[in-house]
Amino acid sequence: MAENKTRETDNCVNDFLSGVEDDGVREDCEKLIKIMEKLTKAPPKMWGTSIIGFGTYHYKYASGREGDMMLSGFSPRKKNLSLYVTCNLDEHAELLEKLGKFKRGKGCLYVKRLEDIHLPTLKKMIRTSIKDLKAAEPK
Repeated sequence: MAENKTRETDNCVNDFLSGVEDDGVREDCEKLIKIMEKLTKAPPKMWGTSIIGFGTYHYKYASGREGDMMLSGFSPRKKNLSLYVTCNLDEHAELLEKLGKFKRGKGCLYVKRLEDIHLPTLKKMIRTSIKDLKAAEPK
């Protein structure tokens, strides 16, 4: 069975952040680190070459595939910040309505700047996501 492409590495988070050229984006990254570190109770770690992740959970699909993934994380991309805060965004429609200006992918949110979104709502989404992911872990 194939291994996950996205997994924790020993790369340095500070080294990665120092490569973020836009000062405003770097400041947003530092804010996200504080938020996610507090909510996950886990330090920031690099996942792959460009994702900063926090904590882990174990998953096992019906197909038998299993692995470990970050509880929450983000990546400063060229056009926006990718926020990895939940597996199923459809279950959080009421929070998404309150979040502010964003686009969405299958399991992530894309925001230009943190000032475009309602941070208390983002924090609630992260807390809910962590609770849901931990509850779904195989026993």
